[in-house]
Amino acid sequence: MALEIDISMVATRFDIRRSGRVGPLTGNSNSYCIPLRSRCIFSATTVTELSLGRKMNGRFGLAVIGCGMAAKPHALALQALSDVIEVRGVYARNRQRLDRFAAEYGFPASESAEAIAADADVEAVLLLTPPNARDAYVELFSANGKHVLSEKPLERTVAAAERIVQTCRDRSVTLGVVFQHRFRSASENLEQRLGRGDLGAIRMVRVEVPWWRDQAYYDEPGRGSYARDGGGVLINQAIHTLDLMLRLAGPVRAVRAMVATTAFHQMESEDFAAGVLEFASGAVGALVATTAAYPGEAEAIRLDCDAASVLLQSGTATYSWKDGRVETAGAEARTGGGADPMAFPMDWHRDLIADFADAVRSGRSPRVSGEEALLVHRLIEAIEVSSSKGCRVEL
Repeated sequence: MALEIDISMVATRFDIRRSGRVGPLTGNSNSYCIPLRSRCIFSATTVTELSLGRKMNGRFGLAVIGCGMAAKPHALALQALSDVIEVRGVYARNRQRLDRFAAEYGFPASESAEAIAADADVEAVLLLTPPNARDAYVELFSANGKHVLSEKPLERTVAAAERIVQTCRDRSVTLGVVFQHRFRSASENLEQRLGRGDLGAIRMVRVEVPWWRDQAYYDEPGRGSYARDGGGVLINQAIHTLDLMLRLAGPVRAVRAMVATTAFHQMESEDFAAGVLEFASGAVGALVATTAAYPGEAEAIRLDCDAASVLLQSGTATYSWKDGRVETAGAEARTGGGADPMAFPMDWHRDLIADFADAVRSGRSPRVSGEEALLVHRLIEAIEVSSSKGCRVEL
């Protein structure tokens, strides 16, 4: 079944699945055929022209703050979206790094954050700074009516993250968070099947993040510190997998956990965390996350359900049905679990940024909102508290 829409008359948003095909109907460039699904989740860049370029005149104005290690996939994503998103400026405190980044990706360098805040054509900012710089930038840009898309984590503590969410809410600006693992096709496929009830109830959840970072990674000033980063493996690496786990399996009710720093690293915070989880649904779970597992492997989420067990790993979802069938969805991809933290494709960032821009233009909440991001922040804090107090902690 399909719905024909004359997009010249569209005034409200619509969502499609990535797996759906979108294209003009013969003889009418303003009419698009959109497959209808029982559960629709926006992520496809194939719909970008529809939702951004044609619904409102002009490209979406975006500025980038920060151009460190995490900036590369965002820059590549923005280049891929250049037909519908205009990078109005890039700013970083390190002028040499800023000029090099701007030249490499063809983006204009800005003289200051204040200049970006004053630019009426900037609709939103993409914050790629370390966590300890986020609060001040959110205050500046939200006060000037700019929407905010922030790298994870929102801030170093739950209280600080809640303050950012409240600031954006009070000023009626959209707040999104970069949890790009939700935009992998395998993750979307699994979420859709869970939503339809294909797998039955989730009974057990197993999460493993066996990553590797060498000492040189932690020798960068501030990395792995509480003052700059807010912690170690939990809030900087495992946070992506934990966010996706919560999205798929629902909220955690209580945890018992231990965090530690192995002899492999000299650092202030933890490079190892393990715990058992009690979910609100009644499911049970286990977590192991580390950056001390040489040479590093892809993170994995295993869901044991009534009808099947599912392994989500390396960009694919493998369904082992209890009737003997085995199915695979998605495409294998690197995930940054080894020595190179940025060894992964930019497609997920592209789809996340496109979704955020569409959310701003259409007045809806982005797929990863600030409010949703607070759930994983609270889980991480509970894990840390459980370890320090040696007790079960309820969320």
